[in-house]
Amino acid sequence: MKTPHQFPFDSSDHQQIQAFRWSPSSPPIACVQIAHGMADHSLRYSDFAAFLNEQGIVVYANDHRGHGKTAGSLENRGYFADRDGWNLVVEDMFRLNGIIQQENPGLPVILLGHSMGSFLSRTYMMKYSSTIRACILSGSATHASVVVKSGLLLARIQQLFLGKKHRNKLLTQMTMGAFNKGVTNPKTDFDWVTHDENIIADYIADDYCGFVCTTGFFIDLLSGLKIINNVSNIRKVRKDLPVCFVSGTEDPVGNYGKGVQQAAEKFSRAGIEDITVKLYQGGRHEMLNEINNKDVWNDLLIWIKKYI
Repeated sequence: MKTPHQFPFDSSDHQQIQAFRWSPSSPPIACVQIAHGMADHSLRYSDFAAFLNEQGIVVYANDHRGHGKTAGSLENRGYFADRDGWNLVVEDMFRLNGIIQQENPGLPVILLGHSMGSFLSRTYMMKYSSTIRACILSGSATHASVVVKSGLLLARIQQLFLGKKHRNKLLTQMTMGAFNKGVTNPKTDFDWVTHDENIIADYIADDYCGFVCTTGFFIDLLSGLKIINNVSNIRKVRKDLPVCFVSGTEDPVGNYGKGVQQAAEKFSRAGIEDITVKLYQGGRHEMLNEINNKDVWNDLLIWIKKYI
Protein backbone atom coordinates (compact mmCIF):
# COMPACT_ATOMS: atom_id res chain seq x y z
CA MET A 1 0.00 0.00 0.00
CA LYS A 2 1.40 3.38 -1.04
CA THR A 3 1.81 5.88 1.82
CA PRO A 4 0.31 9.26 0.94
CA HIS A 5 1.42 12.69 2.06
CA GLN A 6 -0.84 13.84 4.91
CA PHE A 7 -1.60 17.53 5.38
CA PRO A 8 -4.13 19.62 7.31
CA PHE A 9 -6.26 22.51 6.13
CA ASP A 10 -8.61 24.87 7.96
CA SER A 11 -12.35 24.61 7.45
CA SER A 12 -14.76 27.50 7.00
CA ASP A 13 -15.59 27.31 10.75
CA HIS A 14 -11.93 27.06 11.85
CA GLN A 15 -11.74 23.30 12.34
CA GLN A 16 -8.67 21.38 11.20
CA ILE A 17 -9.40 18.86 8.46
CA GLN A 18 -6.86 16.14 7.67
CA ALA A 19 -6.24 15.37 4.02
CA PHE A 20 -4.04 13.11 1.91
CA ARG A 21 -2.27 13.33 -1.44
CA TRP A 22 -1.05 10.35 -3.48
CA SER A 23 1.33 11.62 -6.15
CA PRO A 24 2.51 9.90 -9.34
CA SER A 25 6.23 9.67 -10.08
CA SER A 26 5.87 11.90 -13.16
CA PRO A 27 4.02 15.22 -13.62
CA PRO A 28 0.28 14.49 -13.35
CA ILE A 29 -2.14 14.70 -16.26
CA ALA A 30 -5.29 14.94 -14.10
CA CYS A 31 -6.57 14.94 -10.52
CA VAL A 32 -9.09 12.75 -8.71
CA GLN A 33 -10.71 13.99 -5.50
CA ILE A 34 -12.23 11.24 -3.33
CA ALA A 35 -15.04 11.64 -0.78
CA HIS A 36 -15.24 8.53 1.42
CA GLY A 37 -18.32 6.94 2.96
CA MET A 38 -19.98 6.73 6.36
CA ALA A 39 -17.86 5.08 9.09
CA ASP A 40 -15.08 4.91 6.50
CA HIS A 41 -11.87 6.88 5.88
CA SER A 42 -9.54 8.00 3.10
CA LEU A 43 -6.66 5.58 3.66
CA ARG A 44 -8.90 2.68 2.61
CA TYR A 45 -8.64 4.07 -0.93
CA SER A 46 -4.83 3.83 -1.07
CA ASP A 47 -4.70 0.87 -3.45
CA PHE A 48 -7.03 2.56 -5.93
CA ALA A 49 -5.02 5.77 -5.58
CA ALA A 50 -1.80 3.88 -6.33
CA PHE A 51 -3.41 2.46 -9.47
CA LEU A 52 -4.39 5.95 -10.62
CA ASN A 53 -0.87 7.19 -9.82
CA GLU A 54 0.49 4.60 -12.26
CA GLN A 55 -1.66 6.28 -14.91
CA GLY A 56 -0.27 9.73 -14.10
CA ILE A 57 -3.23 10.87 -12.02
CA VAL A 58 -2.71 12.61 -8.67
CA VAL A 59 -5.26 11.69 -5.99
CA TYR A 60 -6.52 13.73 -3.04
CA ALA A 61 -8.94 12.88 -0.24
CA ASN A 62 -9.89 14.36 3.10
CA ASP A 63 -11.22 12.53 6.12
CA HIS A 64 -14.65 13.99 6.82
CA ARG A 65 -15.47 15.40 10.23
CA GLY A 66 -15.94 12.66 12.79
CA HIS A 67 -14.01 10.21 10.61
CA GLY A 68 -10.43 8.94 10.36
CA LYS A 69 -7.59 11.32 11.12
CA THR A 70 -9.94 14.32 11.24
CA ALA A 71 -11.84 12.72 14.13
CA GLY A 72 -8.50 12.23 15.83
CA SER A 73 -9.89 10.03 18.61
CA LEU A 74 -12.42 7.28 19.07
CA GLU A 75 -14.64 9.61 21.13
CA ASN A 76 -15.02 12.02 18.19
CA ARG A 77 -16.16 9.42 15.67
CA GLY A 78 -19.50 9.83 13.93
CA TYR A 79 -20.23 13.51 14.66
CA PHE A 80 -20.06 16.31 12.10
CA ALA A 81 -20.78 19.59 13.88
CA ASP A 82 -23.06 21.30 16.38
CA ARG A 83 -25.08 22.83 13.54
CA ASP A 84 -25.39 22.55 9.74
CA GLY A 85 -22.94 19.65 9.64
CA TRP A 86 -23.87 18.41 6.17
CA ASN A 87 -23.17 21.70 4.43
CA LEU A 88 -19.98 22.19 6.46
CA VAL A 89 -18.64 18.85 5.20
CA VAL A 90 -19.48 19.89 1.63
CA GLU A 91 -17.62 23.16 2.24
CA ASP A 92 -14.62 21.12 3.43
CA MET A 93 -14.67 19.31 0.08
CA PHE A 94 -14.81 22.68 -1.69
CA ARG A 95 -11.77 23.90 0.25
CA LEU A 96 -9.83 20.76 -0.65
CA ASN A 97 -10.83 21.29 -4.28
CA GLY A 98 -9.32 24.77 -4.09
CA ILE A 99 -6.07 23.31 -2.78
CA ILE A 100 -6.05 20.75 -5.60
CA GLN A 101 -6.54 23.47 -8.22
CA GLN A 102 -3.86 25.65 -6.62
CA GLU A 103 -1.33 22.80 -6.61
CA ASN A 104 -2.26 21.59 -10.09
CA PRO A 105 -3.19 24.68 -12.14
CA GLY A 106 -5.04 23.92 -15.34
CA LEU A 107 -5.52 20.20 -14.68
CA PRO A 108 -9.04 18.71 -14.72
CA VAL A 109 -10.45 17.48 -11.41
CA ILE A 110 -12.67 14.39 -11.30
CA LEU A 111 -14.73 14.05 -8.10
CA LEU A 112 -15.38 10.50 -6.87
CA GLY A 113 -17.77 9.99 -3.98
CA HIS A 114 -18.55 6.62 -2.41
CA SER A 115 -21.78 5.84 -0.52
CA MET A 116 -22.29 8.77 1.90
CA GLY A 117 -19.49 10.42 -0.06
CA SER A 118 -21.66 10.07 -3.17
CA PHE A 119 -24.49 11.87 -1.37
CA LEU A 120 -22.08 14.62 -0.31
CA SER A 121 -20.80 14.78 -3.89
CA ARG A 122 -24.34 15.17 -5.20
CA THR A 123 -24.77 18.15 -2.86
CA TYR A 124 -21.37 19.45 -3.98
CA MET A 125 -22.45 19.28 -7.62
CA MET A 126 -25.52 21.38 -6.85
CA LYS A 127 -23.30 24.14 -5.46
CA TYR A 128 -19.93 23.83 -7.18
CA SER A 129 -20.26 21.81 -10.39
CA SER A 130 -18.14 24.40 -12.20
CA THR A 131 -15.10 23.34 -10.13
CA ILE A 132 -14.99 19.74 -11.43
CA ARG A 133 -14.66 18.20 -14.89
CA ALA A 134 -16.73 15.09 -14.14
CA CYS A 135 -18.13 13.09 -11.22
CA ILE A 136 -18.21 9.39 -10.30
CA LEU A 137 -20.89 8.27 -7.82
CA SER A 138 -20.06 4.89 -6.27
CA GLY A 139 -22.57 2.95 -4.17
CA SER A 140 -25.18 5.68 -4.43
CA ALA A 141 -28.95 5.42 -4.02
CA THR A 142 -32.37 7.04 -4.10
CA HIS A 143 -34.40 7.54 -0.92
CA ALA A 144 -38.15 7.86 -0.65
CA SER A 145 -39.22 11.23 0.73
CA VAL A 146 -41.51 9.70 3.34
CA VAL A 147 -38.69 7.48 4.67
CA VAL A 148 -36.25 10.41 4.93
CA LYS A 149 -38.80 12.67 6.63
CA SER A 150 -39.83 9.94 9.10
CA GLY A 151 -36.20 9.20 9.97
CA LEU A 152 -35.48 12.88 10.42
CA LEU A 153 -38.45 13.29 12.75
CA LEU A 154 -37.37 10.28 14.83
CA ALA A 155 -33.78 11.54 15.03
CA ARG A 156 -34.91 15.00 16.18
CA ILE A 157 -37.16 13.50 18.86
CA GLN A 158 -34.27 11.36 20.09
CA GLN A 159 -32.02 14.41 20.12
CA LEU A 160 -34.42 16.16 22.53
CA PHE A 161 -34.09 13.33 25.06
CA LEU A 162 -30.58 11.96 24.45
CA GLY A 163 -28.59 14.85 22.94
CA LYS A 164 -26.81 15.18 19.59
CA LYS A 165 -23.73 13.18 20.61
CA HIS A 166 -25.58 10.09 21.76
CA ARG A 167 -24.40 7.01 19.84
CA ASN A 168 -27.59 6.01 18.14
CA LYS A 169 -27.81 2.23 17.85
CA LEU A 170 -31.49 2.37 16.90
CA LEU A 171 -30.98 4.54 13.82
CA THR A 172 -27.88 2.53 12.92
CA GLN A 173 -29.94 -0.65 13.03
CA MET A 174 -32.75 0.98 11.04
CA THR A 175 -30.41 2.21 8.30
CA MET A 176 -27.89 -0.65 8.12
CA GLY A 177 -29.40 -3.56 10.03
CA ALA A 178 -31.10 -5.11 7.01
CA PHE A 179 -28.13 -4.84 4.66
CA ASN A 180 -26.97 -8.40 5.28
CA LYS A 181 -30.38 -9.94 4.48
CA GLY A 182 -29.43 -10.37 0.85
CA VAL A 183 -26.32 -12.37 1.76
CA THR A 184 -26.64 -16.15 1.95
CA ASN A 185 -25.13 -17.51 5.18
CA PRO A 186 -23.18 -14.36 6.17
CA LYS A 187 -20.09 -14.88 8.29
CA THR A 188 -19.95 -11.32 9.66
CA ASP A 189 -22.22 -8.29 10.07
CA PHE A 190 -20.44 -6.62 7.14
CA ASP A 191 -20.57 -9.25 4.39
CA TRP A 192 -22.77 -6.86 2.38
CA VAL A 193 -19.74 -4.59 1.87
CA THR A 194 -17.77 -6.90 -0.47
CA HIS A 195 -17.13 -10.55 -1.32
CA ASP A 196 -13.45 -10.04 -0.41
CA GLU A 197 -13.05 -11.61 3.03
CA ASN A 198 -9.67 -9.94 3.60
CA ILE A 199 -11.21 -6.50 3.06
CA ILE A 200 -14.00 -7.35 5.52
CA ALA A 201 -11.51 -8.62 8.11
CA ASP A 202 -9.53 -5.37 7.82
CA TYR A 203 -12.75 -3.35 8.04
CA ILE A 204 -13.83 -5.11 11.25
CA ALA A 205 -10.35 -4.75 12.79
CA ASP A 206 -10.27 -1.01 12.01
CA ASP A 207 -11.62 1.11 14.89
CA TYR A 208 -12.40 3.86 12.38
CA CYS A 209 -14.70 1.66 10.29
CA GLY A 210 -18.23 0.42 10.92
CA PHE A 211 -18.73 2.37 14.16
CA VAL A 212 -22.07 3.58 15.53
CA CYS A 213 -22.70 7.20 14.60
CA THR A 214 -24.35 9.90 16.71
CA THR A 215 -27.88 11.25 16.61
CA GLY A 216 -26.50 14.58 15.36
CA PHE A 217 -24.81 12.77 12.49
CA PHE A 218 -28.06 11.10 11.44
CA ILE A 219 -29.86 14.45 11.51
CA ASP A 220 -27.16 15.85 9.21
CA LEU A 221 -27.20 12.80 6.93
CA LEU A 222 -30.99 12.70 6.58
CA SER A 223 -31.07 16.46 6.00
CA GLY A 224 -28.56 15.90 3.19
CA LEU A 225 -30.63 13.09 1.68
CA LYS A 226 -33.65 15.40 1.69
CA ILE A 227 -31.63 17.91 -0.35
CA ILE A 228 -30.20 15.54 -2.96
CA ASN A 229 -33.40 13.64 -3.76
CA ASN A 230 -35.22 16.84 -4.73
CA VAL A 231 -35.24 17.16 -8.54
CA SER A 232 -35.41 20.97 -8.32
CA ASN A 233 -32.06 20.88 -6.50
CA ILE A 234 -30.57 18.48 -9.07
CA ARG A 235 -31.42 21.07 -11.73
CA LYS A 236 -28.76 23.31 -10.15
CA VAL A 237 -26.05 20.95 -11.47
CA ARG A 238 -24.54 22.22 -14.71
CA LYS A 239 -26.13 20.34 -17.58
CA ASP A 240 -22.91 19.31 -19.36
CA LEU A 241 -21.28 17.72 -16.29
CA PRO A 242 -20.50 14.04 -17.05
CA VAL A 243 -21.78 11.78 -14.26
CA CYS A 244 -21.03 8.08 -13.84
CA PHE A 245 -22.98 5.87 -11.40
CA VAL A 246 -21.09 2.74 -10.32
CA SER A 247 -22.64 0.01 -8.20
CA GLY A 248 -23.18 -3.71 -7.79
CA THR A 249 -26.42 -5.60 -8.35
CA GLU A 250 -26.06 -7.04 -4.82
CA ASP A 251 -25.57 -3.65 -3.14
CA PRO A 252 -28.38 -3.17 -0.58
CA VAL A 253 -27.60 0.54 -0.25
CA GLY A 254 -28.65 1.07 -3.87
CA ASN A 255 -31.60 -1.33 -3.52
CA TYR A 256 -29.79 -3.93 -5.63
CA GLY A 257 -29.37 -1.57 -8.57
CA LYS A 258 -32.94 -0.21 -8.62
CA GLY A 259 -32.13 2.82 -6.48
CA VAL A 260 -29.09 3.59 -8.62
CA GLN A 261 -31.17 3.52 -11.80
CA GLN A 262 -33.77 5.76 -10.15
CA ALA A 263 -31.08 8.27 -9.15
CA ALA A 264 -29.75 8.31 -12.71
CA GLU A 265 -33.28 8.86 -14.02
CA LYS A 266 -33.70 11.85 -11.69
CA PHE A 267 -30.50 13.33 -13.09
CA SER A 268 -31.77 12.77 -16.61
CA ARG A 269 -35.11 14.45 -15.82
CA ALA A 270 -33.18 17.39 -14.40
CA GLY A 271 -31.49 17.87 -17.78
CA ILE A 272 -28.05 16.38 -17.08
CA GLU A 273 -26.88 15.40 -20.55
CA ASP A 274 -24.06 12.87 -20.04
CA ILE A 275 -25.01 10.06 -17.64
CA THR A 276 -23.38 6.63 -17.45
CA VAL A 277 -24.61 3.75 -15.27
CA LYS A 278 -22.28 0.82 -14.60
CA LEU A 279 -23.95 -2.02 -12.66
CA TYR A 280 -21.68 -5.00 -11.98
CA GLN A 281 -23.48 -8.33 -11.78
CA GLY A 282 -23.11 -9.87 -8.32
CA GLY A 283 -21.13 -6.94 -6.94
CA ARG A 284 -21.78 -5.70 -3.42
CA HIS A 285 -21.45 -2.21 -1.92
CA GLU A 286 -17.76 -1.39 -2.36
CA MET A 287 -17.04 -2.04 -6.03
CA LEU A 288 -13.58 -0.47 -5.60
CA ASN A 289 -12.87 -3.27 -3.10
CA GLU A 290 -14.73 -6.15 -4.77
CA ILE A 291 -13.03 -9.34 -5.89
CA ASN A 292 -13.12 -8.01 -9.48
CA ASN A 293 -11.94 -4.55 -8.46
CA LYS A 294 -9.18 -4.44 -11.09
CA ASP A 295 -11.87 -4.63 -13.79
CA VAL A 296 -13.78 -1.83 -12.06
CA TRP A 297 -10.64 0.31 -11.77
CA ASN A 298 -9.85 -0.13 -15.45
CA ASP A 299 -13.43 0.68 -16.47
CA LEU A 300 -13.32 3.87 -14.40
CA LEU A 301 -9.94 4.79 -15.88
CA ILE A 302 -11.35 4.46 -19.40
CA TRP A 303 -14.29 6.67 -18.40
CA ILE A 304 -12.01 9.26 -16.75
CA LYS A 305 -9.73 9.42 -19.79
CA LYS A 306 -12.70 10.43 -21.94
CA TYR A 307 -12.84 13.73 -20.05
CA ILE A 308 -9.19 14.62 -19.52
